[in-house]
Amino acid sequence: MALTKLDKAAIIAIKDCMGTKKNERVLIITDENKREIGYALYKNSLRLGHESFYLEMKSLDVNGQEPPDFIANAMLNADVILCPTTKSLTHTKARINASSKGKRIATLPGITKDVMVRGLNADYNKIAALTLKLTKLMSKTKKIRVVTSKGTDITMDITGRTPIPSKGLFHKKGESGNLPTGEAFAAPLEGKTEGVFVADGSFAGIGMLKTPIEIKVTKGYATEITGGKEAKALIKMLDKFGKKARNIAEIGIGTNDKVKLSGLLLEDEKKLGTVHIALGNNKSMGGKVYVPIHVDGVIKFPTVYFDNKMIMKRGKLLF
Repeated sequence: MALTKLDKAAIIAIKDCMGTKKNERVLIITDENKREIGYALYKNSLRLGHESFYLEMKSLDVNGQEPPDFIANAMLNADVILCPTTKSLTHTKARINASSKGKRIATLPGITKDVMVRGLNADYNKIAALTLKLTKLMSKTKKIRVVTSKGTDITMDITGRTPIPSKGLFHKKGESGNLPTGEAFAAPLEGKTEGVFVADGSFAGIGMLKTPIEIKVTKGYATEITGGKEAKALIKMLDKFGKKARNIAEIGIGTNDKVKLSGLLLEDEKKLGTVHIALGNNKSMGGKVYVPIHVDGVIKFPTVYFDNKMIMKRGKLLF
């Protein structure tokens, strides 16, 4: 039987991105909304000759919510884990714990068939090289400033924080990240971020933005959120979790040249030429704030400075 585009994308994910070896156990964790993608990964893992397991749970309510204990325990009994789920497991204790035990994990939050086919049809060696170059520059940086013509002007201090490359190749013990991927990111120091950022691309849990969301930041927290109905939806989402949900959790720069802005954050935040800033949990990326929510806003055509040196001008990398 001929392989479908989804089958081919699933094989790239398992074979190339995860580098799965013959004797390794592969676990697929999914939910009722992502069943088609979950089953495609499971079926193609079997096709590649791996001992494979398929677990479907009820979809969770928010990004960063802990999965049931049964799922968390199952993660400790596999070698390679792929999670195409409606809400993200990336920033959960379950994922962090499994990674600390050496499991290799790819999370695919909110993934759609189109995004899977488009995003996994990229040259991940090229993406990895660019991502690692950007991460190296970031690791020598203390302050990152992002400016746009829409009103963004925000400065984040990442002194002493270790930037993380999400390069799409998870071949070593404990490596994890999103698929599709391509970003360099870091957790800014708590209480230090100052300024304003205007998300004009998309926002996690909301989708594409018709009206930009303007977020004023004082001492590391989002103090004012304004815009249209999307801004109100974001406030409602954050207010369930108190002040910690408004922590400036992440600064990330996309490095994938194949993806496009679709309204799905998994794809949008990886787009080359964009920056994303997240609110909420940063514990999973070396920060100190744990709260069961992590939501990113995408900024288009940013100009980015690493310690006063311009590294991106209106969405174009300068190296």
